[in-house]
Amino acid sequence: MERLDFAVIGAGPAGLFCAIHAAGQGHRILVLEKMETPARKLLLAGSGQCNITHEGGVENFPAHYGEAGTFLKPALLAFSNHDLIRFFHERGLDMEVREDGKVFPATRKSSDVLSLLISACEKQGVALSFGEPVTGIEKEQGGFRITTARNRYHASCLVIATGGASYPVTGSTGDGYRFAAGMGHTVTEIAPALAPLLIQEFPFSDLAGMSFPRMHFSVWRNRKKLFHHTGDVLFTHTGLSGPGILDCSRNIRSGDIVRLSFTNGECHEGFRRLFLEQSAAQGTHRVTSVISDYHIPERLVKRILELASIPLEITCAHLSRQHRRALVSSLTGYPLTVDALGDFSVAMVTRGGITRDEVNPKTMESRIVKNLYFAGEVLDRRV
Repeated sequence: MERLDFAVIGAGPAGLFCAIHAAGQGHRILVLEKMETPARKLLLAGSGQCNITHEGGVENFPAHYGEAGTFLKPALLAFSNHDLIRFFHERGLDMEVREDGKVFPATRKSSDVLSLLISACEKQGVALSFGEPVTGIEKEQGGFRITTARNRYHASCLVIATGGASYPVTGSTGDGYRFAAGMGHTVTEIAPALAPLLIQEFPFSDLAGMSFPRMHFSVWRNRKKLFHHTGDVLFTHTGLSGPGILDCSRNIRSGDIVRLSFTNGECHEGFRRLFLEQSAAQGTHRVTSVISDYHIPERLVKRILELASIPLEITCAHLSRQHRRALVSSLTGYPLTVDALGDFSVAMVTRGGITRDEVNPKTMESRIVKNLYFAGEVLDRRV
C-alpha cells in the first residue's frame, strides 16, 4: 500500500489548484483522476475561452452568492480575485478584463490555463494519475484507505474535489457525494443549475439563434411575481438560454411563467401610451413599421402579430382596441411556460451537494471527519 501525505480525488481546476498549494516541504501528494485526461469541463469553460474570475473589490463578491456568501467570505478574502490573476501572471499567463468585468486569459484558451496548472503541479512534485477511478474510501487509523481500479493507498489527508453532476460526459457524475455520504456527511438534493429552459409549445423555435442583449424579463409562480432580471437572452430550438437565463435558472421551476419584454424594459402602461401616440400620428403606416422603431427584429415582429391573429399588412388606423391590447401585452411581457430545466447533460453546474454546515469555511475541512477536505463544486452551491 502506497503511503501519501495528501490524496486529492479529482483533477479539475479545484483539485489541481489545491494540490499545487499543498505541495512543498517534502509532502507526498497524489491527484487521482478517473478520466484519461484531466479537467475536461475546464476546457469547455467560457466556450473554450475560460472566464477565470471577475474584476472589482473582492469584498463585494460575497453579496453575489446570497446566503452562501457568508460561508465563502473567508476563502474569498484569503485568496482574492487579484491573487488569482497574480498567480497566473507570475507563471507567464496574463489576463484581460472585458467591458463587462469578466476576466479571461489573454490567449482566450482554456487549454493554456490547464497546461499551466499541470506544469505547476509537476514543478511542485505533485504526482498525477489519470484513468484511475477511485472505487472506495475508508477512514482508518491515521488517515484514509483509498482503493482504486488498480491500487491501494493510505493518505494522512484526503481532499474530495470531484465536481458536481453536470456534463457527466466530462467525468462529473456525482462520485464525491457518494464518498462524502459514506463518511457520514449530509448531501442536499442536487439538481441542474445554470441550465437552459425548455418551454412548453415554444412558439419561437424557428427563430433559434436570435439573441437579445440586456433583455428585461420577469418570472412568475402561482400568479405571483418572483423576481425581475436583466440579462442576455437567446432563443433555442426548445426554449430560452443565454447568460441572463442561466443566471436565474437555479430559482426557476417547471410550471413557472417567464415574461419577456421586447421593449427595452418599457412598462406595459408606458409602452401603451407611446404606441397610442405613434399610432395616432402615423395612422397610415403599417403596425410592423411602427414597432420596428423599437429595434425589435422584423421576423419576431411578424411572429408576434401572427400569434395575436393580427394581419401583417394592417395599418395603425385599422388596428382594433382588442388587437392593440394583445399586441402591447405581447411586446411588454410575452408569457412562456417553463416545461423543465435542461438536464445534467446541458447544465453548467449542479445545485445542491455536501451541506456547508458540516464544513469549516476557513479551512474547508470536514467538521465530522478530521483531515477530510472538500474543494469546488462538490459543495452545496445553493444560494
